[in-house]
Amino acid sequence: MGTMISFSRSGGGSAQGYLAEAKQAKAPGVVVIQEWWGLQGQIKGTCDRLAEAGFTALAPDLYGGKVVPYHDEAAASAAMGSLDFKAATEQAVRGAVVHLKGRSGKVGLTGFCMGGAVTVIGSARIAELDAAVCFYGLPPPDVASGKDVRVPLQGHFASEDDWITPAKVDAFEKELKAAGATFEIHRYKARHAFMNSERPQAHDAQAARVAWDRCLGWFRRHLG
Repeated sequence: MGTMISFSRSGGGSAQGYLAEAKQAKAPGVVVIQEWWGLQGQIKGTCDRLAEAGFTALAPDLYGGKVVPYHDEAAASAAMGSLDFKAATEQAVRGAVVHLKGRSGKVGLTGFCMGGAVTVIGSARIAELDAAVCFYGLPPPDVASGKDVRVPLQGHFASEDDWITPAKVDAFEKELKAAGATFEIHRYKARHAFMNSERPQAHDAQAARVAWDRCLGWFRRHLG
């Protein structure tokens, strides 16, 4: 089990986050970005699973302690809408990457839903980052697109997703190809948020197992 810590934001000041440490002192690091619900149990559990797999994981709290109940989509949408994605990526998320970089060498970034969009932004804007894995999230193209990605990126998307639609994923993949990026895109016959085991209406256990194994493989390949 991990613990809450404070770390320095890149723009000054401090942020809070959930840290789960791997047994190996110099293990690679992975920064984990929350869904629009906040820093809830599933995200903390993801950090714990990464630590068990050999990565020290840190999930910055982008909502400053606010956690939205799963049934309240209106509140989650409002919380996400009030978040400055660029500022959060360049300050709190980059601060988390730098925090892990100082102790572990190579650092990856992953995120789910809203966190997937932040992951793509980070893959374009965070110079200290070494690799990224995005789960069913994309930012607006004018914020970051496939042509901007500068680190090896793996993406996981659902074919039955009416938010990050297959058409959006296809366009993103074309941009990655045109830019000569190092990437993999994986598609699953599943719904949005299929990785979240705390939401039975969305969770797909088989797709989640396959995606998780691919994610670990990607980070082991690019982070060591």
